[in-house]
Amino acid sequence: MPIFDATATSEQVIEAFKSNIKGKTFVITGAGKPSIGSQIATSLAKAAPAHILIASRTLSKVQPVLDEIHAIDSTIKTTAVQVDLTDHESVRRAADEILAAATKIDVLINSAGVMAIKEYTLDKQGIELQLSANHVGHFLLTNLLVPALEAASSARVVNLTSSGYLISPFRFEGWNYSDGKEYDPWTGYGQAKTANILFTYGLTQRLRHKGIAAIAVHPGYNGDTRLGSHLTWDDFTGISAIAVRNTGKEFVFEEPRFKTYTQIAATPLIAALDPELQALAPVFMQNSVVSEAAEHARDPGSVDALWRLSEELVGEEFRY
Repeated sequence: MPIFDATATSEQVIEAFKSNIKGKTFVITGAGKPSIGSQIATSLAKAAPAHILIASRTLSKVQPVLDEIHAIDSTIKTTAVQVDLTDHESVRRAADEILAAATKIDVLINSAGVMAIKEYTLDKQGIELQLSANHVGHFLLTNLLVPALEAASSARVVNLTSSGYLISPFRFEGWNYSDGKEYDPWTGYGQAKTANILFTYGLTQRLRHKGIAAIAVHPGYNGDTRLGSHLTWDDFTGISAIAVRNTGKEFVFEEPRFKTYTQIAATPLIAALDPELQALAPVFMQNSVVSEAAEHARDPGSVDALWRLSEELVGEEFRY
């Protein structure tokens, strides 16, 4: 297993694992330009994958990424599928389109997301928007894509989370914030990011026997992506106090605090490509290495409770 540090770049990771990319099919959500997902997609293109499929809410932001992939290697098959992860009808339609375009998926990278939505907002199903976009939509999409993941001999699901999960555990007794009365943007983000890790554990436990493993990744922070374009630097000052209120512990940003575009894609790419991680999963990764997630993000009771709640929210049971 190659050893990388916190400053690793996507170029270094691609060079180390290029044999695990050639001829394979990758599905990435939320890879409009500029984003972590777009950097992942164009990095993969440098090592001859067979197919890169991007599922995104805004296809106009995906086209520049597809153009860049074609400029790198015109032989790579590319597909764009429109999906609104906060609309379950859209997710089901997109899943059908993805399965039609890619009967075998080697790696699914769930990178779409939103952060610290200031106003309490519900999706069309009545679910708080951060939980919906970051977790529930991906829960539904991933489960619907299991037939194509199973068709690969050893498939990987990479769920992008954040160290922001340390801001809040999952609020099982109040996940929808009492119709907004208990909502604040950072608790909403923390709960959703905790859900990404809990889902990673639940998914691997249920699908390991089918050769499917899941890994949760904190990629790091980059001030130029559009994830936080609606926020000011002052909006970040209250995070620690909210974390103390929710968990009893202060929130501390890891170092390096910020990464370049090529660095921010490195850990997700390691999670997607390192073959040794298949047997170790489910795990949480940050700064290029496996780390131990806080107890509230891996507690077995919470893992199972979130799976049951997620099935309830999407109106479908998934039994494997």
